[in-house]
Amino acid sequence: MFTNTRSWGIVASMDRVAEILGLLYDRRDGFFSLDELASAAGMPRATLDAALKVLRERGHLLDISPAHGVRLAEPVHMDAHLVERDLGTRRVGRHAICFGEVDSTNDVAFSLAGQDDADGVAVLADSQRAGRGRMGRSWLSTPGQNVLMSVLLIDAEGLIAHEALTIAAGLAVAQGVEDAVGVACTLKWPNDVLLESAKLAGVLVEIRRVQQMRCVVVGMGINVNAAPPRDRTTVPAICLAEALGHAVERLELCRAVLRRLDEWVAEISRGRFEALHDEWMARCGIINERLRVQCAGRRYVGRVLDVSPAEGLILCDDQGRRVHLPAETSSTL
Repeated sequence: MFTNTRSWGIVASMDRVAEILGLLYDRRDGFFSLDELASAAGMPRATLDAALKVLRERGHLLDISPAHGVRLAEPVHMDAHLVERDLGTRRVGRHAICFGEVDSTNDVAFSLAGQDDADGVAVLADSQRAGRGRMGRSWLSTPGQNVLMSVLLIDAEGLIAHEALTIAAGLAVAQGVEDAVGVACTLKWPNDVLLESAKLAGVLVEIRRVQQMRCVVVGMGINVNAAPPRDRTTVPAICLAEALGHAVERLELCRAVLRRLDEWVAEISRGRFEALHDEWMARCGIINERLRVQCAGRRYVGRVLDVSPAEGLILCDDQGRRVHLPAETSSTL
């Protein structure tokens, strides 16, 4: 079990507060009368009132009407119990922790590596003081509007390849967006998720040794209800709310991405790359495109031959040489 359960937000399955939260979430488009809610949870009104007070303390906003009763206000506050509940994953997201603000969700995830059963934990935050992207860039996000999420994978046997995971994580985000809101995304090598040719999300995969264990963290930033200001970014950015014309529920998007990432982590761990390659390539459209790439301090220009989950971008440079450029040290220019 994890320690510090209040900070983790982990709630036992029979906890009354979690039960009330689940009932309210399942009927978030309608009201419960207080008597009906108490009856559905099998608890007296006094216990229900105490549970509702705890939910408000956790940050959940409740619409309370003398005529209609109570319901969760939307958008629903991010809650670890709702992330984990009936998620159905084998590894990724089995446990979750939600914060209001942290320096970096990736750093928090690494700090948990020494906890028992930490493998697969998902760390979420409403905002980051020092969020980062690839190549030392900052990751900008309006507090409380987007998905800032990191997943810790304990990889003692070294089965998770950095290259494949970077590609898989971007694909999981794209698929999760499609699953949750029905919007088709494209992918830009190595780690960008695009919508209408603008950046919707990015991925940062980091590897560290913690207590002699190889630990891998997948950081994902998704612009859900706000995009960074145009004068603060080097590339056009977009959010789902802008594309759809309405606010988007972050919670269901998180759950969809975790399910997809869980599938791909299982495939990568077994050394199965073919489906990953095919699904990623179907969304990228860069074969035969001419690219400029910065890799490990050198610049390469050439025509894209392929993207390999094992070897990275395969380029035919202007001298006719076939070069392999790993995602970990590369960036398109």
